[in-house]
Amino acid sequence: MTFHSMWAELLPIGRSSASGGYRRFAWTAADSECRAWFEEQARGRGLALEVDRNGNQWAWLGDPAAGDAVVTGSHLDSVPDGGAFDGPLGVVSSFAALDELRARGVEFRRPVAVVNFGDEEGARFGLACVGSRLAAGQLTREQAHRLTDGDGVTLAQAMEAAGHDPDAIGPDPERLGRIGAFVELHIEQGRALDLSGDPVGVASAIWPHGRWRFDFRGEANHAGTTRLVDRRDPMLPYAETVLAARREAALAGAVATFGKIAVEPNGVNAIPSLVRGWLDSRAADQESLDTVLSGIEKAAREHAEAHGVDLDVVRESFTPVVEFDHVLRDELARILGREQERGLTVPVLGTGAGHDAGILSGSVPTAMLFVRNPTGVSHSPAEDAAEEDCVAGVTALADVLEGLVCR
Repeated sequence: MTFHSMWAELLPIGRSSASGGYRRFAWTAADSECRAWFEEQARGRGLALEVDRNGNQWAWLGDPAAGDAVVTGSHLDSVPDGGAFDGPLGVVSSFAALDELRARGVEFRRPVAVVNFGDEEGARFGLACVGSRLAAGQLTREQAHRLTDGDGVTLAQAMEAAGHDPDAIGPDPERLGRIGAFVELHIEQGRALDLSGDPVGVASAIWPHGRWRFDFRGEANHAGTTRLVDRRDPMLPYAETVLAARREAALAGAVATFGKIAVEPNGVNAIPSLVRGWLDSRAADQESLDTVLSGIEKAAREHAEAHGVDLDVVRESFTPVVEFDHVLRDELARILGREQERGLTVPVLGTGAGHDAGILSGSVPTAMLFVRNPTGVSHSPAEDAAEEDCVAGVTALADVLEGLVCR
């Protein structure tokens, strides 16, 4: 099956007719359809399918127990109304690259697997990379069981409803110990490759990043009868904090975004009693990120006090800077290097986006490939990649895998 035909099969699953974006949330019907598609691809290639204790899917060529395996893949879930490429491009390209290696007649000296990590985006339960975090021991069973979605459904309940045992989840060091290298292909979430004119690049590092919840608590009251001077309106310090986040990020060369908000009682004619906003912030280094966060929190507390509003700030998730394995990264760059006599090599890029490869980096040598995104847009239906660049990504991934499995 070609890249194009696989892509066409996957494209309609979980797509919203209203927005054109995707709603493939963990342990929902759309997620189940994606998982069934993955199983079909594995079975059709004669690969051994495994679903691990955390719900991650593995399609194996060769004996996984032999160890030193080369694994590739990504995820199939999405953010709310996300684009088609973020995650699925890596999974589809992995199957296509494996097909390419077989067509080349490559002799596999190491086991190879394609993986679909579960709940990477964290769109439903608020924590990114749940499947890989569980496997790597960065999220405990107890912590995972406390995760809930917007309707109050727990992760455990959702997993059980989808036919997976939530009591079995937890660290999986034996499985990760079988992996000698993990290479994740992903659409670039930015325009560096478009600006350099390259279809494919190699990742150097993932910026430190996290999510923080700001709870502004005021006093509910009538919007039409309460004097302005008598109000304890939490929306005002929240709005000031959104603006402060932009200022602090600009000063530090970082990014900071309030992208989600919940308001109580959420009435047009009611002053809110609670405004809860979620901050996503990322920077090239820890010092810069700390500077941004301290500046945002300082401004938030000052504005909350000025309006008689209480404030709680809770860190919901955090991932420190991830330097990808230098030996593996340099090996990828060597394999993909071109026209080196003219000093031209494959670009090596940093990224502000988190990935399963970043989570696994503390347990397994990991690396990433990026495919050009001409608009730089991601987490949006406008996310895009030209088919010729996708094919170039498949070829690059096949070259990398061949270089790794044949040594």
